[in-house]
Amino acid sequence: MSSDSKKRKPKDARYYSEECEVDLRDPIKDYELYKETCQELQRLMAEIQELKSRGVKDNASEIDERRVQSCVHFMTLKKLNRLAHIRLKKGRDQTHEAKQKVDAYHLQLQNLLYEVMHLQKEITKCLEFKSKHEEIELVSLEEFYSEAPTEISRPDITLTEPHQQTLARLDWELEQRKRLAERYKECQTIKEKILKEIEVKKEYLSSLQPRLNSIMQASLPVQEYLFMPFDQAHKQYETARHLPPPLYVLFVQASAYGQACDKKLVVAIEGSVEEAKALYKPPEDSQDDESDSDMEEEQTTKRRRPTLGVQLDDKRKEMLKRHPLSVTVDLKCKDENVLHLTFYYLMNLNIMTVKTKVTTAAELTTAISAGDLLSPDSLLSCLYPGDHGKKTPNPANQFQFDKVGILTLSDYVTELGHPYVWVQKLGGLHFPKDQPQHTVTADNSLSASHMEMTMKLLRTRLQSRLALHKQFASLEHGVVPVSSECQHLFPTKIVSRLVKWTAIPFEDYTELPYTKDVVEAGLAEDTHLYYMALIERGTAKLQAAVVLNPGYSALPPIFSLCLNWKGERTGSNDDNIRAMESEVNVCYKELWGPKPGYQLLTNQLQRLCMVLDVYLETEPHDTTVEGPKEFPQEKMCLRLVRGPMRLKPFKFNYPQGFFSHR
Repeated sequence: MSSDSKKRKPKDARYYSEECEVDLRDPIKDYELYKETCQELQRLMAEIQELKSRGVKDNASEIDERRVQSCVHFMTLKKLNRLAHIRLKKGRDQTHEAKQKVDAYHLQLQNLLYEVMHLQKEITKCLEFKSKHEEIELVSLEEFYSEAPTEISRPDITLTEPHQQTLARLDWELEQRKRLAERYKECQTIKEKILKEIEVKKEYLSSLQPRLNSIMQASLPVQEYLFMPFDQAHKQYETARHLPPPLYVLFVQASAYGQACDKKLVVAIEGSVEEAKALYKPPEDSQDDESDSDMEEEQTTKRRRPTLGVQLDDKRKEMLKRHPLSVTVDLKCKDENVLHLTFYYLMNLNIMTVKTKVTTAAELTTAISAGDLLSPDSLLSCLYPGDHGKKTPNPANQFQFDKVGILTLSDYVTELGHPYVWVQKLGGLHFPKDQPQHTVTADNSLSASHMEMTMKLLRTRLQSRLALHKQFASLEHGVVPVSSECQHLFPTKIVSRLVKWTAIPFEDYTELPYTKDVVEAGLAEDTHLYYMALIERGTAKLQAAVVLNPGYSALPPIFSLCLNWKGERTGSNDDNIRAMESEVNVCYKELWGPKPGYQLLTNQLQRLCMVLDVYLETEPHDTTVEGPKEFPQEKMCLRLVRGPMRLKPFKFNYPQGFFSHR
C-alpha cells in the first residue's frame, strides 16, 4: 500500500499542476495551438511520405528528424487533450453544483408554496367557520342595552368592539336561559300538583255518576208534570242510534252547536225507524251481475223475464237508494225567516245530499228577475268557492255509475238533493283525490271544525238572497232603493233613470260583444246569475250586463257597459266608458254601505246613473247642430277632462258637492 502511494504521488502532483495550469491558460489560445499543431503534423506527415516515396537513402536522417518533430507535436496534442478533459470535468462539476443549488432553491420554493396553500386553507376554514352562537336567536341590541345589567352589557367597551358585544350578548342569553330553566322547574312542580288534584276530582266524579242516574230516574214524574223535554230529547237520541254514521255525526255536532252557540237552530230526525231497523246488515251490491243473474234464475217460469232496460232501471234505483232516516236542520234568522235543510244519505254511494226550502215571515213581493234567487238549485250553489253540487265528491262513484249506465249525478239532483262538498264535511266524510281510500268513515272532528263557519255562511246566504229579492222588486219598477246611510255617496239630483231590469241566461251574456273580457278572464261561469239593466237619459241609453256571484255581497257584482248615443260606445273604444266600469267594479268598497253590505248592488246602479249624468253633461256641444245643448251641465266639476285620454271627473266629493278626477 505504501509503495503504491509513493508511485502515485508524482503523477498526482503532475495532475494537480495541470489543473492549476488550466486556470492560467486561455482556452482560445489552446484551441489555436491545437489547430497549428494539427497543421504541422499534416505537413510533416506529407514530407515524410514524399521522402519515402523518393527512395533515396540519404533521406533517412531527414525522415528521423521529422519523426522526432511529429512526436513532439503528438505530445503537445496529448497535453491539450488532457487540458480539455480537465476543463470538461470542471465544467461538469460546476454545472452539478449549480444544479444542486437550483434543486435546493426549487425545493425551498415548493415548501413555501405548500405553506402558502396550507395557510390559504386555514384562512378559508376560518372564514367559513360557523359558530353555534349564530344559530341562537339573540335579543335585539335595543332590548339588550335596556334590560341587561351594566356589568354584563359594558356599553363603554361593547359599543365600539363587535366581538366583545357578541360575547356580552351571549352572556346575557345564558343568564336569561338559566332564569327560564328555574321557572320551568317551578311550573313543572305546579303542573304535577294540579294533575294530582285532577285525579282526585276524577275519582269523585266517577263515583257521582251512579248517584245522578238514580236521581234522574226518581225525577221522571216531575218531568212529566212540568212538561220538561228531557224524555223527548232522550227519544231523539234513541232514534239517532239507527242513523248511518255520517247522519249521526251531523245530528250530534249540529245539536251540540245549537245548544252551545245558536239557540235558534233546530235539529230533528225524520223518516221510518222501522225501515231503518230492518237494515240490520249492509245492503248488497246492486250492481253485482252474478248475484242478479242468480236471483233471476230463482224466479218462477210463470213470471216474465224483465228486459235489459228494466233491469238497468232497477239497478239505478238500488244504486241511488236513500237511507230511510234523514236529518232536518232549521236555521232561523232574526227576522223570523227560516232556511229548512234536509240531509239524506245514499247508502250505496256513501255520500250525503241536501234539499233546501225557504219560509219567510212575510209574503215576498213577486219579482220576475228574482226567480232564481231562492230556487233550490241555486240558493246554496258555491257556498264555498267551486262547490256547485252537481258532481259526486266520491271518486269511486264514477266506476259504479259506469256499471249501471249513469252518465252523471246532476240528472238526479232534483230528486236526491245536491251532494255539496260542505255537506260531506258536516257528516264527517272526506274524499281525498290525491290519495284515494278504500273505505271512508265519518269523522267527528272534521264535522266540528266546519260546523260553525258553514252555519254562518248559510245564514248570510239566506239574508243576502232575501235582501236581493226585495231590491229586485223595486228595480223592476224602475226604482233604485238607496238607504239613508248611503245618501251621502250621491248628489241630490240624478237625472238618469233605470228603466229596465231583467234576468238573462248565461248563453245570452256570453254572446254580448262587450262582455268578452269578463268571460275570457274566467269571471263569468254558468253557476253565476246574470242580469241586464237599461239606464236612459234623453236619447242616450246605457246597457249594463251584470254578473252576480253566488257569494254576494262578499264578492261584488261585475258590470260591463255599452252606451248607445251617437254610435255604440264600449270600454274597448271609449276610455271614459272603461272609467265608468272602473267606478263600479274597482271602487266598489266605497259603495258597501253598512255591514253586511247587502246594498252594494243598488248603490252600484245608483252610481252608474250618476256617472252617466257626468259623462253626458261634460260632452262638448256639437256646433253643427242647431238649438240648445241636449244635456246641459248641472253638475259642478273642477275640470271637465284631464290627461291625454281626456278622462271625465266621475268622483263625487261629499259634502262639497263637486266632481273631480281620481
